[in-house]
Amino acid sequence: MTLDIPGVEGHGTSESAMRDRRDPIRQPSQAKTSGIRPKAESARSRKGVRGAHSTNEGGDKLLEGRSPASVMAVIEGKREGMPGSAKQTEANNPKEKVRKLQRSLWACAKRSRTRRFPALYDRICRSDVLREAWKRVRRNGGAAGVDEETLASIEQRSVAEFLENIQAKLRAGRYRPSPVRRRYIEKADGKQRPLGIPTVRDRVVQMAAKLIVEPIFEADFMPCSYGFRPKRSATEALEAIRKAGNQGYNFVLDGDIRAYFDSIDRKVLMLLVERRISDRRVLKLIRKWLDAGVMEDGTVRESLAGTPQGGVISPLLANIYLHVFDRAWDQDYKQLGILVRYADDFVVMCKTGPQVKEARRQAERVLASLGLKLHPEKTRLVDLRRGKEGFVFLGCTIRKRRSIQRNPRWHFVQRWPSPKAMKKIQTRVHELTSVRGNGAKNVNEVIAKLNPVLRGWGNYFRNGNADREFNKVDGYVYRRITHWMVRRGGQRSRVHLNQWPPARLHEIGLRRLQGRVSYPTQATPIRPSVSRVREIRMHGLKGGFGTGLN
Repeated sequence: MTLDIPGVEGHGTSESAMRDRRDPIRQPSQAKTSGIRPKAESARSRKGVRGAHSTNEGGDKLLEGRSPASVMAVIEGKREGMPGSAKQTEANNPKEKVRKLQRSLWACAKRSRTRRFPALYDRICRSDVLREAWKRVRRNGGAAGVDEETLASIEQRSVAEFLENIQAKLRAGRYRPSPVRRRYIEKADGKQRPLGIPTVRDRVVQMAAKLIVEPIFEADFMPCSYGFRPKRSATEALEAIRKAGNQGYNFVLDGDIRAYFDSIDRKVLMLLVERRISDRRVLKLIRKWLDAGVMEDGTVRESLAGTPQGGVISPLLANIYLHVFDRAWDQDYKQLGILVRYADDFVVMCKTGPQVKEARRQAERVLASLGLKLHPEKTRLVDLRRGKEGFVFLGCTIRKRRSIQRNPRWHFVQRWPSPKAMKKIQTRVHELTSVRGNGAKNVNEVIAKLNPVLRGWGNYFRNGNADREFNKVDGYVYRRITHWMVRRGGQRSRVHLNQWPPARLHEIGLRRLQGRVSYPTQATPIRPSVSRVREIRMHGLKGGFGTGLN
């Protein structure tokens, strides 16, 4: 398979063919204009402005001798005391202006898959775009970069001055990204995952570029991609797997790309970006972020491949790179199975064993054309029939089980928190209820620290079959809180556990996970509640022969 990545030649011809397609303005005929009375027409126009009719009923001509601004001032002056129009609301709300710009870019890209956008840098430098980018960076939080400048310090100084400085450097062409700060997090297999933390200034500029560039590529992305996309979530990816499994797709290719973010070919990535972006300044900006380097132990080290995992724009670039895989599967191999991808993790749901083996071979071939490889240990072939095997995807254990409420002879796909997710929440609860570490003075402060963690974890796993796991977490939280209360009182503690049942903690405000499980949709209708034992009076407390019951 070839990547089919065209160059920049010929795009001017394709764009010019799309221009000037509007029909000429139709002139009114003499029969229609001869009967127009100016005074009556002007009266109807004023009536339309005061009432509920459109102002277009009075004609499209402006008043002679007045500019458009003065005419609008006259019209707005007659609307005193009335709610502002949609244009006024949009002008006073920068967020709506950014959304309108994004919708316009998405619509233009959707109309033509070959269109390339030449003028985007000026939109990145707009004040409303930078303001919205700052709000999103502030909401996401995060640590400081190599310059040690935090979000709090910027707010204390001046956010407006900070954004004006960024805007001036961008417009003057003097913006230079700083190296990312290297940090490591522990992985499940004992290895360490490298992360790159950009500076706050670089995060704001990356977010502004993402606000402008993302709608263009969103018009091309396939429905099988769910990771780090607007209006897409991990729950939707898990639901797609559940629905496919219940439709007979019992053979699963559980794929994991080996060292994906470190294996991306930057030249191929930039060619894929140039398919849609022809603005040289935007392309130069992306290249600067890729070549910024990494600072570790006070030394700046340049990387020749990959994207910095942890940057704001890195997930978008990762989706652009793997869009080749999504498109190839949709065009050539969708008859093998259903592809569900979330970032660098993906599964292929197949109906037969030979199909899933062929799906693995084709996936390896397409990924090899991008310079990527499947992880030999993490990539598995799974058989879901009758609950034989299961797999872990996006923190959930996915397996088939019998459902007594629907049909006890059938097996349905169910999901619940994986052992790794259970261990992670228990470790976090243990940290927050430690006597030495949390610094809480009473049980209310402990509950205030626990509730956000329980709420976030429960909201992610609530759309599934996590009843037993939720009960386990509730029990563990109760034991840890009572343990904290006893240890907090010391050797002469006056805490009596019989006076602190779980219900009392829930009344105080402790988040309860039990009873919060729900599905977005049902696999099949629930059967009526009818006993599966034949009604021959042979079951129950008073059944059987010799009882005189018929």
